[in-house]
Amino acid sequence: MNVLKTGIIGFGVVGSGSVAGLIENHNEITRRSGHQIIIQKITTRNLAKLSEKFSKDQIAKNWQEVVEDPEIEVIVELVGGETVAKEIILTAIANGKHIVTANKALIAKYGNEIFAKAAEKKVMVAYEAAVAGGIPIIKALRETLSGNQILEVKGIINGTCNYILSAMYQHNQSFEQALNAAQKLGYAEADPTFDIKGVDAQHKLAILGGLAFGIPIQLDKVYLQGISKLEKIDIEYADKLGYRIKLLAIARRAKTETHSSVELRVHPTLIPKRQMLANVEGVMNAVEVTGDRVGKLLFYGAGAGANPTGSAIISDLVDIARDVNSNYENRVPYLAFLDKHLSSEPVLAIDEVVSSFYIRLQTIDQAGVLAQITTIFAESNISIDSVLQYEREDQSKNSVNLILLTHEAREGNLAKAIDKIESLPSVIGKSITIRREH
Repeated sequence: MNVLKTGIIGFGVVGSGSVAGLIENHNEITRRSGHQIIIQKITTRNLAKLSEKFSKDQIAKNWQEVVEDPEIEVIVELVGGETVAKEIILTAIANGKHIVTANKALIAKYGNEIFAKAAEKKVMVAYEAAVAGGIPIIKALRETLSGNQILEVKGIINGTCNYILSAMYQHNQSFEQALNAAQKLGYAEADPTFDIKGVDAQHKLAILGGLAFGIPIQLDKVYLQGISKLEKIDIEYADKLGYRIKLLAIARRAKTETHSSVELRVHPTLIPKRQMLANVEGVMNAVEVTGDRVGKLLFYGAGAGANPTGSAIISDLVDIARDVNSNYENRVPYLAFLDKHLSSEPVLAIDEVVSSFYIRLQTIDQAGVLAQITTIFAESNISIDSVLQYEREDQSKNSVNLILLTHEAREGNLAKAIDKIESLPSVIGKSITIRREH
């Protein structure tokens, strides 16, 4: 029986889940991969936590000892972060080791550099666990859907945000109440900025965009808007209109009048209730892929956690075991497309993106206000789909909430129109604008 000796760096939630899976499903994994995948060396910050599960020979004092072990063929990097993790991976590649990682931030920021170094050394870099936990979306885009032109990838890929938005809808909670509940349950960190600002989803979408369209990963081109400014009242209005609000990550092919391009954007979005994505609740993730041959596919499941993410780590180890002796040219490319055929297709600037919108304005309750607003929209080449007026609970201000749904319009046109509308004496404060999917 062939043996694949691995070195694991990091033994937190994902590390412990990965090790448990390797041990408990050892026979199944061996039958699938044709290899006994064994842990040659393992290390973590707190070495004491390793002593109960591993022998002294397996426990390494530091990551350098793991990476430099000549018998180890694969390094599993699970320390997270960017600086040390990047050094670990690049050092491991320089030593001719294959890489398995769950580090979405590292791949999103430095994936192009890491893949280039790996190509030079003809080693594999596997990162299924970096996006959507146990959902095999990366394998689907890299391999299963190779016969398709991918038209769109969109999904709910941050469980913390989805839990918060679900709680606001189901339990009539404010954003602050829902966030507090998420923190108590351990779904949100003490500092939730990375999640609620959309940064986590932004990292994941940058990776998915590269895989879907065969373009270099371009994190800085992903438009980002988080959920921290959403109010309970907008959840309620969206519900009345037949929508749910979700933090949606969208990678989409777009065609302008002059060239083909792609859209990469993460933001709160109104999704019709009848769509499956609108009904993804709690901390679950879901990704919808549209291919020109297969049509729409929905991938749904746990986007985080020890066992789901550990499952993805083991899947990558099995793939490496199967391909470890194959020629480099016959392996699945890092970004699904052969390196020499990666595209220079540009990412569309957000001002050029075409969307339809939900807009909430607080206006003085008097005649002529709506006419002023619709005139500005018409002058900005924006067509109104529908208008609804709701009285405010506090009538002392003699104001109403005006809800407008637009047909598709350029983002740049809408931004200019909103600036003009907010300057009207009859409009109180700032508007709330949320993009809308059909």
